[in-house]
Amino acid sequence: MASDIGTGLQVALVAADRTVWSGEASMVIARTVDGDVGVLRGHAPLLSLLTDAAVEISAPDGIVHAAVDGGFISVADDRVSILTEHAVLAEEIRIDEAKAELEAAEGLPTGDEREMRIRRASARIRAAEKAS
Repeated sequence: MASDIGTGLQVALVAADRTVWSGEASMVIARTVDGDVGVLRGHAPLLSLLTDAAVEISAPDGIVHAAVDGGFISVADDRVSILTEHAVLAEEIRIDEAKAELEAAEGLPTGDEREMRIRRASARIRAAEKAS
């Protein structure tokens, strides 16, 4: 059957201002508020909140690493949609800038803003390091 030949998933990683990545994949790994989720072909329908974290997409030409600032993941009928306010591919991340952002965030007074900035900078660093 022709549907058995492809990699199995149609994936779209979409930020508020652009489609960051879209295409076929065999697997997606994302961090939700309930923990990490791995999506393969035939996955049950899912709608979940994402945390600020790295996302991995196993595409035919290699693994795509990205950092997302929260959002949602939706899975239905072998289609995966990752919707977020802001996302960046690992190759777009300047690791020195992300480390400087982390250091600046760690110097802030304790609070929600500090924690959010630490999570986002850490996600960018993880995505960049996984891709290298």
